[in-house]
Amino acid sequence: MNSNCCIVYMCRNPLDQFISQWKFWVNGFPIEGKEPPSLHDTFEMVCEGIKSFGPIWEHVLGYWKASKEQPHKILFLKYEDLKEDINFYVKRLTSFLGYPFSEDEEKQGVMKEISKFCSFDNIKTFEVKNIKKDIFYRKGEVGDWKNCLTASMAKRLEKIIEEKLSGSGLNSSLSCCCK
Repeated sequence: MNSNCCIVYMCRNPLDQFISQWKFWVNGFPIEGKEPPSLHDTFEMVCEGIKSFGPIWEHVLGYWKASKEQPHKILFLKYEDLKEDINFYVKRLTSFLGYPFSEDEEKQGVMKEISKFCSFDNIKTFEVKNIKKDIFYRKGEVGDWKNCLTASMAKRLEKIIEEKLSGSGLNSSLSCCCK
């Protein structure tokens, strides 16, 4: 926080984030001789706030508050918003970083080309050595949690998120993603 660096924080719907992280744990880091964690067991841990980097709500809320206190230093983005209007957010990101598009660049379609190049579908095609790409690039779909979680699980986690983010101004924009 004391450096001259800008921070771009990407937040994701907690339910989709949970499923992606669980699939990553199961597929990405098998421990020899151990069964991968079940969806149910992992879900219980997340609901209790047990994660390798702490409860998701504390992590997200910390960056949300910091972005409000230092908007020139921290840009807080939501994955779902980016998926909805990538051109708008690429433009916002370049401005935040101090390299806004010129009128000529916008007319020439530079912003749209960058958006296309940086799209999830395109990035998944990049050649990467020494890693299994499918571990890091699964689907990138908004709302895919519905294919894995029951309605009661989703409702429970949404209630926890709403409670933990209450009063921050962030809870309504995150919890609306869960419906």
